[in-house]
Amino acid sequence: TNMKEERCVRAALLCLGVLCCSQGLHGHRDRGKEGQLLHRSKRGWVWNQFFVIEEYTGPDPVLVGRLHSDIDSGDGNIKYILSGEGAGIIFVIDDKSGNIHATKTLDREERAQYTLTAQAVDRNTNRPLEPPSEFIVKVQDINDNPPEFLHENYHANVPERSNVGTSVIQVTASDADDPTYGNSAKLVYSILEGQPYFSVEAQTGIIRTALPNMDREAKEEYHVVIQAKDMGGHMGGLSGTTKVTITLTDVNDNPPKFPQSVYQMSVSEAAVPGEEVGRVKAKDPDIGENGLVAYSIIDGDGMDMFEITTDYETQEGVVKLKKTLDYETKKSYSLKVEAANVHIDPKFISNGPFKDTVTVKIAVEDADEPPVFLKPSYIFEVKENAASGTVVGKVHAKDPDAANSAIRYSIDRHTDLERYFVINAEDGNIKTIKTLDREEMAWHNISVFAVEVHKQHQEAKVPVAIKVVDVNDNAPKFAAAYEAFVCENARSNQQFITISADDKDDSANGPRFIFSLPPEIIHNPNFTLRDNRDNTASVLVRREGFSRQKQDLYLLPIVISDGGVPPLSSTNTLSIRVCGCDGSGSLLSCNAEAYVLNAGLSTGALIAILACIVILLVIVVLFVTLKRQKKEPLIVFEEEDVRENIITYDDEGGGEEDTEAFDIATLQNPDGINGFIPRKDIKPEYQYLPRPGLRPAPNSVDVDDFINTRIQEADNDPTAPPYDSIQIYGYEGRGSVAGSLSSLESATTDSDLDYDYLQNWGPRFKKLADLYGSKDTFDDDS
Repeated sequence: TNMKEERCVRAALLCLGVLCCSQGLHGHRDRGKEGQLLHRSKRGWVWNQFFVIEEYTGPDPVLVGRLHSDIDSGDGNIKYILSGEGAGIIFVIDDKSGNIHATKTLDREERAQYTLTAQAVDRNTNRPLEPPSEFIVKVQDINDNPPEFLHENYHANVPERSNVGTSVIQVTASDADDPTYGNSAKLVYSILEGQPYFSVEAQTGIIRTALPNMDREAKEEYHVVIQAKDMGGHMGGLSGTTKVTITLTDVNDNPPKFPQSVYQMSVSEAAVPGEEVGRVKAKDPDIGENGLVAYSIIDGDGMDMFEITTDYETQEGVVKLKKTLDYETKKSYSLKVEAANVHIDPKFISNGPFKDTVTVKIAVEDADEPPVFLKPSYIFEVKENAASGTVVGKVHAKDPDAANSAIRYSIDRHTDLERYFVINAEDGNIKTIKTLDREEMAWHNISVFAVEVHKQHQEAKVPVAIKVVDVNDNAPKFAAAYEAFVCENARSNQQFITISADDKDDSANGPRFIFSLPPEIIHNPNFTLRDNRDNTASVLVRREGFSRQKQDLYLLPIVISDGGVPPLSSTNTLSIRVCGCDGSGSLLSCNAEAYVLNAGLSTGALIAILACIVILLVIVVLFVTLKRQKKEPLIVFEEEDVRENIITYDDEGGGEEDTEAFDIATLQNPDGINGFIPRKDIKPEYQYLPRPGLRPAPNSVDVDDFINTRIQEADNDPTAPPYDSIQIYGYEGRGSVAGSLSSLESATTDSDLDYDYLQNWGPRFKKLADLYGSKDTFDDDS
């Protein structure tokens, strides 16, 4: 009966949230004397979870529950202690009664439960009377948090013309309240804006299309508002909303259409192929690849003359010229152009056909055209070495206009700088004016102009390639500068070199080469030649026993003939040097020094002898040079002869009035016969003793020697003006009583002077003699 009563009391206390400690019926505690073993009765906590309502805002602390031990007799000797999460801060206990209170407002969303530890101790000694025991205080939820969506705004796409019920997007909301307690976190979705186009599933939040055949071209974007409400959607529940922007994506559900049925265009006959004639455009309301349109010409008399391409940036068809037009031949063309979608959606094939056609009419405009050559280029051939005036070929151009103007031809001299060719301006015949050499230039590429006679601005240009045909005008020669070596101990019929040939002519007039020895030495006792018949030849030793001391160099003439018609040949000399070799045939030495040393002369002696010879030659050359410098001129000067005042012929002074440049006295006495005249540009190191003027023999006409002598005297005279300085003549020029030496003014005046003596002055005065000495002849001829 006692056990049943205790259980009932505990159950009642649990329902009130009270935690009690009871004493076992069979347990007892004996207090013995010192040294006796004490047996303590087993105590136990009867516990359960405590609950505290969140967000309590009352004036008094909330009673959470009560702790009580069955050994507590109510005399105040037992002290209750609380420890753990929030103990002393959020939760406090009355240490006498064991009542637990919450002193602060709790929020389940911040912390859902607290774990605490209770213990009963002796108030006086703090000795534990019961072992500690844990219990949990749970914060009981109330509906204080509205639903919240993961995003404030959503963006979604769905193809236009989608079927009803097509899933667009799923939106999800969350509620911070306890989903295990009541309906505080039970959410229901509904649509507030966006009907009747879209709907939302109440439990999942999936948005679906609600209308069929929604057309992007009619409306592209929709704004939908979705609500999430807790408490199962019942009245009093909290709610949250989000906005969803839904865009209809394009599908190819519209065919292209031309806005007009006929396009009119025009093009000049002078237009070049590839030039744009005009543009057409078919409109397609679709976008992206669904709106791509490709254009093509499917019919018309201008299919061969025109073409159409697609400009994918502007979605236009570009009509271009395909071939050159001729107004005189055809003045208009007609085209049938088709515009078709590139990508067709099979779902909407029933909306087709996804193409359209239009007629394009093109008028050809007349233009003043330049001459046209009958060929785009010309290739001619002419043999090299052909005589000047040989006809190479003929070009021909005509005026395509109805006027058919006359044409004149000319060669672009920038392409024929050496002027090898000339063209007849009337008929276009090209001829040579120089001998051509294929080996110098095998091809000549020139350009020929054709211009209308009455319209010089209308011209055409054509390339002309002239091939110089080879003739056999070059004999074959050695391919290299061969130098052969043969050993003194060479064996008979031993091959020691292989030679080849080269021919500047074309292959038709070159190989095969034939090698042979001249007839006069065909039985050469020393060497023989073998033609290998592969454009090479081998030279062999005919005898044994060569000696450098007797002869160290042999010259072997070899005749080489080419395969041209007629064949040409040349004789080439092969140098063969005799060398000393070892037993294996390797070269040791190819000079005769050893034999010279045997004669008793060393290398140093030879060098000394050569040095002496060179010194003697230098002395002889110096002596001859000095001897020639002392040669006296043979011309006798007359005092009235103007030539005695000429020093150089490369300048002309200002006359006697010019006294600035040089001392006029010096100029009036070039020979310095009046004494020493010092130079003004340098300080002379010694005085110059002027030599008396030399007068050549009266009958001498060697003016060249006279001038050279004067030049040498001026060069060797340290007191005379520098050789390269400006010299002013006092006997001519402006203001001079002697007049001018120039013949510029004498051309228009009659002169009685006789210039026949110029014929005797030598070759350097031949030009003057021809100009002045033949005056009578010219007069007689006239």
